[in-house]
Amino acid sequence: MNEQQIRGLVADVKDGTLSRRSFIKRMAAVGIAAPIASQILAWNDVAMADATLSYKPTKAGGGGPLKMLLWQAPTLLNPHFASGTKDQIASRIFYEPLAGWDKDGNLIPQLAAEIPTKANGGLSADGKVVTWKIKQGVKWHDGKPLTADDVVFTWEYAKDPETAAYTTGAYTNITVEKVDDHTVKVIFQEPTPFWADPFVGVAGMIIPKHHFGEYKGAKSREAPANLKPVGTGAYKFVEFKPGDIVSAERNPDYHVKNQPHFDTLEVKGGGDAVSAARAVLQTGEYDYAWNLQVEDEVLKRMETGGRGKISAVPSGDIEFIILNTTDPWTEVDGERSSVKTKHPTLSDPAVRQAINLLIDRDSIQKFIYGRAGIATASFVNQPKQFKSEKLKYEFSIAKANQILDEAGWKKGSDGIREKDGKKLKYVFQTSINAPRQKVQAIIKQACQKAGIDLELKSVTASVFFSSDVANPDTYTKLYTDIEMYTTTQPQPDPERFLNQFTSWEVASKENKWLGRNVSRYTDPEADKAYRAAQKELDPAKRAALLIRVNEIFCEANVILPVLSRTKVVTAAQNLAIDHSGWDVDTWNLAAWYRS
Repeated sequence: MNEQQIRGLVADVKDGTLSRRSFIKRMAAVGIAAPIASQILAWNDVAMADATLSYKPTKAGGGGPLKMLLWQAPTLLNPHFASGTKDQIASRIFYEPLAGWDKDGNLIPQLAAEIPTKANGGLSADGKVVTWKIKQGVKWHDGKPLTADDVVFTWEYAKDPETAAYTTGAYTNITVEKVDDHTVKVIFQEPTPFWADPFVGVAGMIIPKHHFGEYKGAKSREAPANLKPVGTGAYKFVEFKPGDIVSAERNPDYHVKNQPHFDTLEVKGGGDAVSAARAVLQTGEYDYAWNLQVEDEVLKRMETGGRGKISAVPSGDIEFIILNTTDPWTEVDGERSSVKTKHPTLSDPAVRQAINLLIDRDSIQKFIYGRAGIATASFVNQPKQFKSEKLKYEFSIAKANQILDEAGWKKGSDGIREKDGKKLKYVFQTSINAPRQKVQAIIKQACQKAGIDLELKSVTASVFFSSDVANPDTYTKLYTDIEMYTTTQPQPDPERFLNQFTSWEVASKENKWLGRNVSRYTDPEADKAYRAAQKELDPAKRAALLIRVNEIFCEANVILPVLSRTKVVTAAQNLAIDHSGWDVDTWNLAAWYRS
């Protein structure tokens, strides 16, 4: 479908001869996914449909307690330090962005009065300026008003290199100006096709200037509000025990009429995915459990109890493996896995290619993940037009052996391959989680048959995904040879998702290991393609550039995609939730209710 045909269909939607739903179906038929189809309509001034939860309670409060389980326990409540999804979920209870993403990829205003469009003057014709109108009458939990000053400050805070914010990538190449107390302008350096990144979704939560103003930059980790949040959300902070529990109570001054429904909120951390699923589906002890990384057969048995229901929605999340091309066992200037070092064996492309051939993705999907994942060779899988059709996966022990033989890696008397006195022996780490340990075992067994020895390491999830700069076992440190985890795509566009393949996002001691490029691998061609995509307004050309970034890392076998993940959660039968695959679970928590 060419540009002229798409414009014709947009015109049909505008004059009412074609429904919005039919337009999205036609786009899907030619590989343009619903979120991007919605963005096309929005750019052409067709109002976004609202696929959010229909809220039925007629008054705020009265719903009693809401009890949630995050088996990976939150460790901090500052959204701009939240490198782990569990911390993003917990932070979103208290803080809100200007807009969030619903399950269909529509932008939904939260602290914004409306979504910017060309028609309302919010989007400039040259693609460089976005004007946001801020909702009036919103109060911080301490009673002070939310103003444009807080939005501008959030930009200043996140872009400051000394703050070392996880979200800095969304704010470094823009300027934010206050127009009046309830209006700001976001000015991009170049025409920007995907403008809904700063102040939107996971990276967009607004923080109060009067609580963080003294803690911008080098003092950022000293702010009391890092652990005692003062936000605008539907629930107010009561107590936080890092690695254990978050308690909150209904905000009586919440800015949405009749919300929230529940009087108190408890978010319990710890345990594992299986026990979390059981606590909702079988015992009914909790109302909601997140990220059910549980073998599908186990979930199906639990569902028969009738206490809870499973919700699985498409997302851009990916379960993948990183092969470390830096040296995790040598310290340089106070850090291991430094970009100044080279891995003694994984820097060999042949070794990385062989390991990729030793991952039995089809068996991992069939026997472990089921509904929760689809085998893939591409890091980006959703929306479909951004998925590489070139990348293919294969499982072949024979081919892996052949590649290693030809590269000069010979098996020793112990069966382990070596060359120049260096053995193919690695430490392979991931978080403690039954499916992940089974995947590790499957890969270890295949590697043994190819003369590669893997030592399996499992780290408690609350540690592995924490932002603790002192802990050597966090996933962003990558103080090991190989690691596996899921990374979340926080919006229905992969631009921000793919900045973890850029040189300026390399995780290091300097940025407190919050740079998004955990692999440390860089390629000038990937940087160039990424920069070009950021200012390319032609959708097809832009998609091709982002696909190329993805392909460079996957073809180098530094990033080994395993499964395209669906987001699987469970809720009590009588709990109405707003589950989106494009935002964190608590993105619209204010609208949850018990029927």
